[in-house]
Amino acid sequence: MNLPKPAKRLDPNDNRPNILWICTDQQRWDTIASLGNRYIRTPNIDRLVSEGVACLNAFCQSPICTPSRSSFLTGMYASTVHGCGNGNDRWAEAAPLVTKLLADAGYCCGLAGKLHLAGCHGRVEPRPQDDGYSVFHWSHSHRDLWPEGHAYADWISEQGHKLGQMYKENGYMPPELHQTKFCTDKAIDFINRSWDQPWLMSVNYFDPHHPMDAPPEYAERYDPREMPDPIYRESDLEAQAKFGNIEFYSSPKSPEESKAKEMTANYYAMIEQIDDHVGRLLDTLEATGQRENTLIIFMSDHGESLGDHGLMFKGCRFYESLVHVPLIFSWPGTLKQGKKTDALVELLDIAPTLLEYANESTPKQMAGRSLRPLLEGRTDTHRESVRCEYYKALSLLRPGREEWEGNRATMIREERFKLVVYHGHEQGELFDLENDPGEFENLWDSPDHMDTRFRLMKKAFDQTAFAIDLGPEETCYF
Repeated sequence: MNLPKPAKRLDPNDNRPNILWICTDQQRWDTIASLGNRYIRTPNIDRLVSEGVACLNAFCQSPICTPSRSSFLTGMYASTVHGCGNGNDRWAEAAPLVTKLLADAGYCCGLAGKLHLAGCHGRVEPRPQDDGYSVFHWSHSHRDLWPEGHAYADWISEQGHKLGQMYKENGYMPPELHQTKFCTDKAIDFINRSWDQPWLMSVNYFDPHHPMDAPPEYAERYDPREMPDPIYRESDLEAQAKFGNIEFYSSPKSPEESKAKEMTANYYAMIEQIDDHVGRLLDTLEATGQRENTLIIFMSDHGESLGDHGLMFKGCRFYESLVHVPLIFSWPGTLKQGKKTDALVELLDIAPTLLEYANESTPKQMAGRSLRPLLEGRTDTHRESVRCEYYKALSLLRPGREEWEGNRATMIREERFKLVVYHGHEQGELFDLENDPGEFENLWDSPDHMDTRFRLMKKAFDQTAFAIDLGPEETCYF
């Protein structure tokens, strides 16, 4: 390939890395071959694992897109930056995005794919006032819900096709016209430029988000009969019925009713397609001589139920399949290679990590903690617990639900115990993950675990209080 070589940086002493930030949508943690899934093929993500650090216990800060993204893009909890709802009218501008902070520090920042800091059903998502992106190819998904301003639809049109018509006729997008390829193509164009400054490229795929609609070329590689069974017992339907007043995208059903194994086959196929394009990105970095100076992050915003406990998709629950996500860092020569860490990590830890590698200080308001010592092998621990929150995420501003009260819930998870509180409902869950990794036995009402429940509720309350932003100076005036 005759690709442009990156120009020398204006400052020869500038050793800050480029950043390739790959974020999938709704990919659960247990979907990578080299990390234990024997049913899926992910050779290029496996390559990142072998060349970097895999965080085996990484958790999102909300099981829904917008609040999760508002958290990891700011290093703060969604409730702190008023980014709790999946249908927000606009980004609240309560905190700068990390891309803005990096742009101010001299990075050129680009995006291809989703942003989803505000609702975008039937409209182009309004951008933040200053998000730091100088290159911006917005594409929420492969659907035709946006009359104009949708870069993917424009890309399809340039190739002689109409997005909505093609998807309606086929029920899928072919690989050569897929949104995953669009995002990757735009990222490759960005990487191939001759840069005289460090860059950050966000590649935000829509897949493997539902609907499970992998192209046949990929779907045929996975036989539903050979897929793993979901984490499920017959008692799950009764257990979920007790939470009928807690909102979720789907109603509880048996794996047979929800066709869980068929959905899993399609879901894995979508991930394999993503993996092929991760390979294209890696090849481009190597061909342009930038691999050794590029920090790569591979992650997802939250997980997917996939039939676990009788549920599909996502909502106000905090099972591992929903809040436990993949997180891999790779930077040969700087980070440990082939390291798999069990340390508890939150996705909001990414922002301060990037700032530290960019030689920038972390704002006091950020709740995230830099992962650099963990990634470089100077420590094996990071957090004693992780927290997750859900505040009316599926209710706010959704048509027809203006009067819907919605749900508020929080989770705190230690290495062994997980506590979930559904606020205002006198309901909750307590799981002993050491003895019950499938999260079947709810110990909320167990007399033998009342001390544990009280301890975790106090700890969760403390963490919620400390997450509140008191302002940049944390100063009270009397």
